[in-house]
Amino acid sequence: MKALVVEGGAMRGIFASGVLDGFMEYNYRPYDLAIGVSAGSSNLIGYLSDQPRRSVQVITQIATDKRFFNPGRFLRGGDLIDVKWLIEESNRCFPVDTDTLFSSTPMLAAATNIATGEADYYRLSPDNINQVVEASCALPIAYKSTPCFSGGCYTDGGVADSIPVREAYRRGAREITVILSHPMSYVMPRTRSPWIMKRLFARYPQVADALVKRADNYNASLDFIRNPPEGTTINVIAPPEDFAVKRLTMKRPILEQGYQMGLSAGREHVTQYQTIVEPGVLTQQACL
Repeated sequence: MKALVVEGGAMRGIFASGVLDGFMEYNYRPYDLAIGVSAGSSNLIGYLSDQPRRSVQVITQIATDKRFFNPGRFLRGGDLIDVKWLIEESNRCFPVDTDTLFSSTPMLAAATNIATGEADYYRLSPDNINQVVEASCALPIAYKSTPCFSGGCYTDGGVADSIPVREAYRRGAREITVILSHPMSYVMPRTRSPWIMKRLFARYPQVADALVKRADNYNASLDFIRNPPEGTTINVIAPPEDFAVKRLTMKRPILEQGYQMGLSAGREHVTQYQTIVEPGVLTQQACL
């Protein structure tokens, strides 16, 4: 089985949006399963619904809006990022082709269960798509709402499993393509003050523990990628070392540069694994 895994990383997801647009130029869809986390989930929706440039437009036109990212609102006790508004506005401006999405490759999104501190993986359906994406993208502290559905309450999937490559393997995938949000040289540092996490998340001790262990878990996924089990192939698409986009980068020229890096990487990947005929054309839309 072939699986596609897409990391999150907030605005760093602009790289994956470019990669997946590169895939769509050539109608490259060899996967039996797709798993996304946080921004990676949103990017996969654009890819699996066959809507080129939807994801990059969501990031550059909507996620840069002060109604989504608002430090002043955060200082007054509100959300730094309004995930629910982002989802609703994205659907208004760039409606998802749900018929294509749900007749395509099965997609899972990871969200962190606040009661267990572990990742739950939900298969997207017409009934849960907005709830699952909100849960997967609900950055702790930055987004104060706690999405609850299907008997659980959730925070960002990246807390428990930023790169669900081991989950793809557990589900039977033996050829896995992973799109990362950091260059391959990146190693996540451990938190220097675990007590801060425990204090901030005193109401949710399992989430605090997951945040304290996040670096170890993240780096274990990288080790799995670099040293896969026998009989398993892992293809990695990662940003170059000069990738300048950070988690909350809002400057459109920097975002556009990151997108172009992803687009080039996606095209290069396809040329290695598929006989090229003619690429399609990526169309631009505007949200009115």
